[in-house]
Amino acid sequence: MERGENMLKKVTIFMFIALMLAIFASITDGKEIKNTITLSSPAFEYGEYIPSIYTCMGKDISPPLRWNGVPPETECIVLICDDPDAPMGTWVHWVIYNIPPDSKGLPEGVPRIKRLKDGSLQGLNDFRKIGYGGPCPPGGVHRYFFKIYAVDKMLKIGPGASKRKVLELIKGHIISKGELMGKFRR
Repeated sequence: MERGENMLKKVTIFMFIALMLAIFASITDGKEIKNTITLSSPAFEYGEYIPSIYTCMGKDISPPLRWNGVPPETECIVLICDDPDAPMGTWVHWVIYNIPPDSKGLPEGVPRIKRLKDGSLQGLNDFRKIGYGGPCPPGGVHRYFFKIYAVDKMLKIGPGASKRKVLELIKGHIISKGELMGKFRR
């Protein structure tokens, strides 16, 4: 009996590993994606609290962001900010795409308009609005992940796209990525 249980455990572990590899391959289309982009903000360090000015408790404006390490073959940059600790599942706070590849960051208070002067397009957040919607958790400490992607093609969609649609379009086209995480408690 014990031998059969050990065999079942081994098969289960093998199937789990195979499933995880299959999921990873489907997301990346088998391409290795390197974290070569350094994403930072002069407003907060990785893992620190986001100042209230950038939340619903303050002016609710986007924080300044800086990046470097974007590969030369990049055609556009995508930035997504979301909160995986939201009670109803991951909550999307910002979707911005087709950012020019030579861009080095975004200023504080990016206007909540569909198309920026540089051609960047803003998508719909889970507040059902265009542009940035700052942290506004119902309670407790939440983590906010700003994720940046270097993409090898321009996205052929207009403004107002969802996170899901943008991620679907960049699947298999991500060259590099980076991440900045900040926390907030209301």
